[in-house]
Amino acid sequence: MRRLLIGLAAGTLFVAATACGSSDSGSDGGDSASGGTTTLKLGVIPIIDVAPMYLGEKKGFYKKRGLELEPTLAQGGAAIVPGVVSGQFDFGFSNMTSLLVAQSKNVPVKAVVNGVASTGKAGADFAEIAVRKGSPLKSASDLEGKKVAANTLGNICDTSVNESVRKAGGDPSEVEYVEMPFDQMPAALAKGQVDAACVVEPALATIKSQGGTVLASNFVDVSPYLTVAMYFTSQQYAEKNPELVKKFQEATAESLAYADEHPDEVREIITTYTKIPENLLETVVLPRWPAEPDRASIERLAELGQEDGLFEKAPDLDKLLP
Repeated sequence: MRRLLIGLAAGTLFVAATACGSSDSGSDGGDSASGGTTTLKLGVIPIIDVAPMYLGEKKGFYKKRGLELEPTLAQGGAAIVPGVVSGQFDFGFSNMTSLLVAQSKNVPVKAVVNGVASTGKAGADFAEIAVRKGSPLKSASDLEGKKVAANTLGNICDTSVNESVRKAGGDPSEVEYVEMPFDQMPAALAKGQVDAACVVEPALATIKSQGGTVLASNFVDVSPYLTVAMYFTSQQYAEKNPELVKKFQEATAESLAYADEHPDEVREIITTYTKIPENLLETVVLPRWPAEPDRASIERLAELGQEDGLFEKAPDLDKLLP
């Protein structure tokens, strides 16, 4: 198991972190000393996807259920998965492909509540394949032999970009992926270090402000309303702390609904944990935050993962999903 967790995290570095916090956390199922509040340690990514969680914390949706969140920022789901399984985090946020890879290797992860979904609008999604201003690339098929930035390798970025390349008539095996954090992609594109980027908001807004354009909508190419990511925990934590899991589910569901209904507050909250300049806030494309995951779209991700050789055996969605 130790080798497996190291493998899942390989090549992925933490980019920021909060304080480690006290020993009183949700991991023992008990309350901390501060008024019966349980502190939950979360592994998240500094992208627009997790805005509802920050917004829900601000609005008191977690507090009214006796929960306090302690987020730690990471580069991608591939780093967060081993953090949750090892007990470093009580819950984590991860793209579905990372969770599918983990489940296929019998890593004991359990998705507990929906995270984020595509807008379903080609050319107007919160995640796109972007190229710099003046790029000669005009179609996803042009990515053959080119360098494409992805936040983590062997993951939802490259497998979804591969699908865009296939749909455009290209050969995805000829694409070279370069791992880097989302917030470094605008500069890497501008300097010509990569030819394209699998990028999400708010970094996407920065690329567009520099004259960059959209080559294809990789998440939409996978499935119109793709469930991109979910919040998850370890099977051990879920079995040991069912009430805390239920409270987290309820608070997060309320946060998702609130975020969907209050886009202006979403734009405001992302300035507190990302590097988005305030003058670009109005240009940020917001994702969808539905209450329930779209199982058919997750099944499609699993099919593409198998096609791309990400799984040694097919993942068991019944064990993974709530």
